[in-house]
Amino acid sequence: MRFLKLSVTIAAALTVSSCAFKHKKYENPITAQTQQPDKILFDKGIKDLEKGRYEIARITLNTLMNTYESSEYMAKAKLAIADAWYREGGARGRAQAEADYKDFILFYPTMPEAAESQEKLCKIHYQQMDKPDRDPNEGLRAEQECRQVLVQFPNSKFAPEVEQLLRNVQEILADSEMRVGSFYYSRGSLASAANRLGGVVDQYPLYSRADEALWLEGNSFTRLGPRYRQQAGDTYARLVRDYPLSDFADQAKSRLKTLEMPVPTGDSAAEARMRFEKENRTRQGTFRRLTGFIHQNPDTSAAAKSGAPQMNPPKQNIPVTVPVPGSQAGFQGDVTVTPVTDPAALENNPDARQQPQPAKPKP
Repeated sequence: MRFLKLSVTIAAALTVSSCAFKHKKYENPITAQTQQPDKILFDKGIKDLEKGRYEIARITLNTLMNTYESSEYMAKAKLAIADAWYREGGARGRAQAEADYKDFILFYPTMPEAAESQEKLCKIHYQQMDKPDRDPNEGLRAEQECRQVLVQFPNSKFAPEVEQLLRNVQEILADSEMRVGSFYYSRGSLASAANRLGGVVDQYPLYSRADEALWLEGNSFTRLGPRYRQQAGDTYARLVRDYPLSDFADQAKSRLKTLEMPVPTGDSAAEARMRFEKENRTRQGTFRRLTGFIHQNPDTSAAAKSGAPQMNPPKQNIPVTVPVPGSQAGFQGDVTVTPVTDPAALENNPDARQQPQPAKPKP
């Protein structure tokens, strides 16, 4: 009976929210009062858009664009068509909205609405992001589009919100890599575990479990043997220095003393950041915990609330057990090219291909 009531409540909430979304006021209206035909068409298209009549709205706005090619409402109409696809949703709607937003940014990059279009591109993929144990493709696309907002429109009003969305996305991507690294560690694939766990912290230092990743990475190097003593010490030192309030910090200090390596002091800025995160981190609600299995979107409550997100693409790390190609035998040095100024050089200078090669020693 309780489960039935809960289902009815959820269905009612979804119905109300969907109805509210369909009749939401349009964000970019044109308030000028005029009786020009193109303005009349634009107003009609926006009214249909607000009432949820998306197909009719797109037909009306396309009529405006095709009939009045020099209209001052051309850019606004193009953006409204993209917004109609975005509000309609679904796989087809999102794909069409993404294409139209990219076209708008391409044709009108200096308009204020270009930043909003890029923010919508970020949200299209953010809303489709899966949980950490599933396909990370939408998360990677969301990371790329959110970065573009901060790179191309750093001073826009959408930048603070997108910056937090990017932290949320990177929390999920880091958690996905953390799961792989922990799996390798539990199975005894220590070199692979160290490679994955180190890459997580290098790429996503704001990750909520970055200190645990460093702890497992240091343990992986320790278990690989004395040959990797320096790597283990560097990892433990980084944990103590960059995550001084971590639950693993005291254990890392003990390992450093056992390895007879210096124990660094904790970074004051890192300590202040960790303290801020502990005080401001949101906790997952009871309802979300109970119904988490029916949600497609991941839980981002543990994501950082401060700090600059990673703006560089991930690098490919090579496990420590793989030999570095540069250390192998072969040519060492630089190859230089000098232009030939003597026109008779080819006739007068000896040809290296014709010079006798030294005889190989007999075995």
